[in-house]
Order: sequence, then structure tokens, then C-alpha cells
Amino acid sequence: MKLLDEFKSFAIKGNVLDLAVAVVIGAAFGKIVSSFVADIITPLLGVLTGGLDYSGLQYQVGDAVVTYGVFIQSVIDFFVIAFAIFLVVKQVNRFKKKEEIKEESKPSNEELLLKEIRDELRKR
Repeated sequence: MKLLDEFKSFAIKGNVLDLAVAVVIGAAFGKIVSSFVADIITPLLGVLTGGLDYSGLQYQVGDAVVTYGVFIQSVIDFFVIAFAIFLVVKQVNRFKKKEEIKEESKPSNEELLLKEIRDELRKR
């Protein structure tokens, strides 16, 4: 029974729930990024590069086939995905900065009250 109580305590902790939510959102975000790269970026790059595909490059050594083209294509795909994520994160950070500027420009209730007190003291 003690093991079950420990597991219940572990599973209900806030950090575990936050992690579970992050994993689910990360998986959904991964699908978005994959679709963005596969359906938008890659076709555009294909048009720009004339449809180059390195995955067919290979070298045969005896009975073994070294498919170095698949590796090259994977490296290219990695950089395309990394750049796409960079663009998304850059845009999100830009929106965050705008929100922070809006919040900073609003005076707090304390600041308003202190300004009123200052103005009253100046009048005297």
C-alpha cells in the first residue's frame, strides 16, 4: 500500500503534470514544424535548387552499400528544420517583447497613487 501512496504522490506533483503537458504540446508542435518543413519549406527549396535529392547517392564496398546520400539529405533536413524552428521562436520572442513593452508602459496602481500624492504635496 505504501508503494501505491508514493506513486500517487509522485504522479500528482505539479512538476510531473507540467512535464506531461509540455510533452503533449511538444509533440503537437513537432507535427506543426514537420508539416511546415515538409509542405512549405522543402518544396520551395526544391524549386530553388532544381529538385536536388541526395538520398540516392551511394557507394558499394563488396556486398555492403554505403548510402552516404541519405546522411547528406538528413543533415540538410536537420538544418532546414532548425532554421524553421529558429524563425518560429524569433517570431514568438518578438510578440513577447511587444507584450512586455505594453505592460511596462502601463503605470501600476501604486505608481498612480504615488503620483497623486506627489501632485497634492506640490500644490501645498
